[in-house]
Amino acid sequence: MNGLLNGFFKRTIRKGSLEVVDAGGKPHTYGDGNGDLIRVRFTRPDAERNVIMMPGLKLGEEFMDGGIVMEAGSIYDFMEIIFINMKTDFPTRLMKFGTAFRYTTRRLRQMNNQLRARRNVAHHYDLDGRLYNLFLDNDLQYSCAFFEPGQMELDEAQLAKKRHIAAKLALEPGKRVLDIGSGWGGLGLYMAERCGVDVTGVTLSEEQHKTSNRRAAERGLSDRARFLLQDYRAVEGPFDRIVSVGMFEHVGVGHYREFFDTCRSLLTDDGVMLLHSIGRFDGPGDTNSWIQKYIFPGGYIPAVSEVIPAIEQSRLKVTDMEILRLHYAKTLRHWRERFLARRDEAKAIYDERFCLMWEYYLVGSELSFRYWDMMNFQVQLVRNQEALPLTRTYMSEAEERLRALDRQAAAPELQVAGE
Repeated sequence: MNGLLNGFFKRTIRKGSLEVVDAGGKPHTYGDGNGDLIRVRFTRPDAERNVIMMPGLKLGEEFMDGGIVMEAGSIYDFMEIIFINMKTDFPTRLMKFGTAFRYTTRRLRQMNNQLRARRNVAHHYDLDGRLYNLFLDNDLQYSCAFFEPGQMELDEAQLAKKRHIAAKLALEPGKRVLDIGSGWGGLGLYMAERCGVDVTGVTLSEEQHKTSNRRAAERGLSDRARFLLQDYRAVEGPFDRIVSVGMFEHVGVGHYREFFDTCRSLLTDDGVMLLHSIGRFDGPGDTNSWIQKYIFPGGYIPAVSEVIPAIEQSRLKVTDMEILRLHYAKTLRHWRERFLARRDEAKAIYDERFCLMWEYYLVGSELSFRYWDMMNFQVQLVRNQEALPLTRTYMSEAEERLRALDRQAAAPELQVAGE
């Protein structure tokens, strides 16, 4: 086995039971022997070298291309034992150098002007729509769900997320709402239907644009919910409310000031904005190189310490903040299990390599939220600090009202006797 790779496993794997079969067929055991055996086999010597030299990129690539094969346990089990055992700092000087280099050059990869932003969005969100139907909830919510106390299924938790966000926006009938990064329209349609507001959603995905407007028409909401294929920087206001869920991760650190300046200019003086984004507990960093290449080109998960200064410079005021811990880990577990249950259908749409790529994406993402320093945050912003009540009571009251409406909408229609 490659000496550096063997050294890494020896130093790192202290808990669990891992067996690594090298490219020559020789097994190597690591850990304390507790738990189910996880066995992984390297099929080529260069796969061993690639993984230890560039783990952030090559572990995923070798799994996709057959350089790594699971013989006992799954790729989730293999990565989990590494995540559990491995400290957040990197084990070799070479890896530390690579991380520092990527950090200093990250703005180049995140230069998301309007042309590049559209291309990056198309890479991920304009995949065949049938793929997302395989693992998302019925409303096609592709962002962190909100798991209230008790056992909640994915559809319930995604409904709770929409309810939670709508309550924080202090919506009233007739208010004009801008949804930046409106996805397949679920949140916008929910606000229009439940709260009687007028919604304009913007997306750069052609697939999402078509689906959103079709859904609005099917539900008779086209007069109150329209979705534009447009960059947020080209939108004309003003709006009473602005919401953005799962889009800020595509803005890029060099565009944060531009994002908040634009939002401020689009917001009425007594307007309210809610930003929902993935975040980092451990401060500024860089996007994993495999994720950057295969899943979210141009994307970056921000630290709160990078976001707040841009908000302050734009002269917006933070009126509320909430950290959602582990909610996304639970969301991603649902997505992964649902995807694997319908993996054959995904393979029929694309191919085996794509399925391996998508599984690795869901696995790595879930483990990052479960064991490392990833979370979600929601920040409420205003131009005028008198725009909202002084206490958070209005949020819980609005959430309870919406919960009652959600229950009413879910209840089966009463039948007249004899029908």
